[in-house]
Amino acid sequence: MKKVLASTLVAMSATLATAAHAQSSITLYGTLDAGLDYVSNQKSGTNGHTNWIAQSGNLSTDRWGLRGNEDLGGGMSAVFDLENGFNLDTGKLSNGGDEFGRQAWVGLASHRWGTLTVGRQYDFVVDFVAPLSATGSGFGGNIADHPFDNDNLNNDFRMNNAVKFKSATYDGLTFGGAYGFSNAAGGFSNNNAFSLGASWAGGPVNLAVAYLQSNQPGGVGDPANTGGSLSSGDGDAVMMGGRQRIFGAAGRYTFGAATVGLVFTRTILNDPRQLTQGGSYSALDGQLLAFSNYEVNARYALTPALSVGGSYTFTDGHFSSANSSISPKWNQVMLQADYALSRRTDLYLEGVYQHVSGANGTAVLGNASIYSLTASSSDRQAVVGVGMRHRF
Repeated sequence: MKKVLASTLVAMSATLATAAHAQSSITLYGTLDAGLDYVSNQKSGTNGHTNWIAQSGNLSTDRWGLRGNEDLGGGMSAVFDLENGFNLDTGKLSNGGDEFGRQAWVGLASHRWGTLTVGRQYDFVVDFVAPLSATGSGFGGNIADHPFDNDNLNNDFRMNNAVKFKSATYDGLTFGGAYGFSNAAGGFSNNNAFSLGASWAGGPVNLAVAYLQSNQPGGVGDPANTGGSLSSGDGDAVMMGGRQRIFGAAGRYTFGAATVGLVFTRTILNDPRQLTQGGSYSALDGQLLAFSNYEVNARYALTPALSVGGSYTFTDGHFSSANSSISPKWNQVMLQADYALSRRTDLYLEGVYQHVSGANGTAVLGNASIYSLTASSSDRQAVVGVGMRHRF
């Protein structure tokens, strides 16, 4: 009788433990990406030099995070995500030293309706359009980003102080909206932002459209609000000015082992004041700065482990000041080979070439600049990176 009772208690304890585990979970996750890069031209003083560098995050920014879910019953869950970005080569924090500079949010999720979250979060250009491009969360990663990451497809900035709703998926359709508060006393629109977007997936076709608007990004208002929705205090705001608008649309078609994608984005910044280049801000005093990005990308799986891919991006720019205007243009090509050692570990070889024309001597716009690497001293730059990436 005692043996039967003991066995019953053990079975009940195991059942309760399993149920408790199913109701609440915390997942540790992350990505490690380290490589060696050849850079054809990097500016030092007034001269340009070729360089070999150890590079952290050629494709995917190094990160670790904690993702949690608690079942509240009735199809509802409490959810959170805390994600830290860092430099694998040095161990230093990224995102201006923020502890959870990539993401930090908490909210409620419903199987029927969707997810409502509050905190530091991505906009819907990142959520919906970027996965269909070659840069950012696309297969080409960081060094394939569009000039200055002007459209944020490379996930360079987040919305602080944001309330965000992302719907459940209905017959392939997902949509959402987000609003980032300025948190400035007496300055509701002094560095606030909002974003809208939708995506649809049906069979071999994926489509996405999104919009982001930021008022006084980076905090150039009077008084300055550098810690608003798009912060320049941690270097997140890639542009600083009066009003920034980004529109993006993308589509991807899959047939067999191949995928082909088309991406269009349009970025307009009124009263531009600063622009990030080579990992730091450069002054750019004008009335209007605009970029139209046209990207075509393709990828093909030669074997289950080996894939090749590439992209071409043409960026048509315009910059005007009180006295003049210019129309710089960027041509950028990316080629990649990727070999999966396992489901979580891969080796890659990727090259990017960029050429700028029409800048008429305006250095910050006329000097080729790939990702956050030191800009070229001329209108051309090439980067070839080889590395290893591991996900956990």
